[in-house]
Amino acid sequence: MTPQPEAQSAQPFLLSAFEMMTPVHQSPGLWRHPDSRIAEFDRLSYWTDLARTVEEGGFTALFLADVLGLYDVYDGGVEATVRGGVQWPLLEPTVAVPAMAAVTDRLGFGVTASVTYEQPYQLARTFATLDHFTQGRVAWNVVTSYQDSAARNLGLDRQLPHDERYDRADEHLDAVYRLFEGSVEPGAVVKDAAAGVFADPERVHPAGVAGTHFRVPDAALTHPGPQGTPFLFQAGASARGLRFAQEHAEAVFAIGPTTAHVRRFVEQTRAGLVDAGRAEDAIRVLAMVTVVVAETDEAAEERLRGYADFVDVEGALALFGGWTGVDFAGLDPDAPLEHVVTDANRSALAAFTADPSGKLWTLRDVAEFVAIGGRGPVIVGSPATVADELERWQAETGVDGFNISAAVRPADLERFTTLVSPELRRRGALREPEAGRTLRENITGAGPRLPEDHRGAGFRG
Repeated sequence: MTPQPEAQSAQPFLLSAFEMMTPVHQSPGLWRHPDSRIAEFDRLSYWTDLARTVEEGGFTALFLADVLGLYDVYDGGVEATVRGGVQWPLLEPTVAVPAMAAVTDRLGFGVTASVTYEQPYQLARTFATLDHFTQGRVAWNVVTSYQDSAARNLGLDRQLPHDERYDRADEHLDAVYRLFEGSVEPGAVVKDAAAGVFADPERVHPAGVAGTHFRVPDAALTHPGPQGTPFLFQAGASARGLRFAQEHAEAVFAIGPTTAHVRRFVEQTRAGLVDAGRAEDAIRVLAMVTVVVAETDEAAEERLRGYADFVDVEGALALFGGWTGVDFAGLDPDAPLEHVVTDANRSALAAFTADPSGKLWTLRDVAEFVAIGGRGPVIVGSPATVADELERWQAETGVDGFNISAAVRPADLERFTTLVSPELRRRGALREPEAGRTLRENITGAGPRLPEDHRGAGFRG
């Protein structure tokens, strides 16, 4: 009998590498593993090597998370954070992007920047510069920030209330849309040596922003890059955060421990798009997963068991406390976790206290879960098993792709690209970026600029 070809994946998906310029991103303690090279995080070569690696693996983007303060909630201080390298020391991500772009030609770069602490005028110049230097391969992960420690060190007594941060964010985005889309017309930079005209002043206009939080009276300080507005990521999962995403985001980042949790997030995100005047498929959703892969299922399971020897439980609680704003030091580890409302990252706690599956999580459960892979699932197995699981997650959640996190860095991403990527390619499951296209084109399949139904496009002309 002639063998039948295997079924192709129903929908090829996008891959993004989820990273942070720090010793511990999502898996406290794993920096000590013998395969880890993350102690080199403060060398530029580490990041340019990583960019080459994930591009070779067919990844569309390298997503760089960031925070602006130390995690100081657990036990009322920073001792566990500093001792465990838990998102400290933390380098500034925008600095490395041009170098990574110079050694790649397809990979995009998602850079986190906070609308609470950055001024629109300067931030627009920074992202326009990155868009030029990457030839249109930059994205802005729009965050409002959630740490009191950041607020204290950046001019405030404490962070702004949760919903007020998003009100300010709406105004911030409208200001940068004026700078990216309306201040400098396409074709304004003519570079006409014969006429002695570098740019046509008739096509350069004042931004004219005079809002509650921001004033930007004058024209943009530089011309927009190939994308105009950089591609827009957002990760808020609260009710107010979802409304913000439905107005502004082109891709959102989902973190949930189960497919049911992520599926609910996908449905909630897309439900309000039409009411926001946008297409039903206007937002791409990427789910975070941590992958531990080896040549066989047994070898992968053994590898994961070995990881447990390096776990830093106190570091995990410092990380989770920083996310949620709740100090878990001294609490009963076997008592059910209860939901409290704080001005920190509300979705981090809700992921466990409002699990759609009905599971009651204890603090011990959460600490063990967070210790490897943070708040997302850990997929373990051979290349075929990992590919099967990624396809199952896509089928059960409706996500468009995955933010792949590494427990041991960069080894887990290197193993993914050498073991899993070829299997995904064989199945036709991997949607790979193309050289010569902007990040927006590679993610959406449409043009390089914001679509006409996006809020930002209304600021043109």
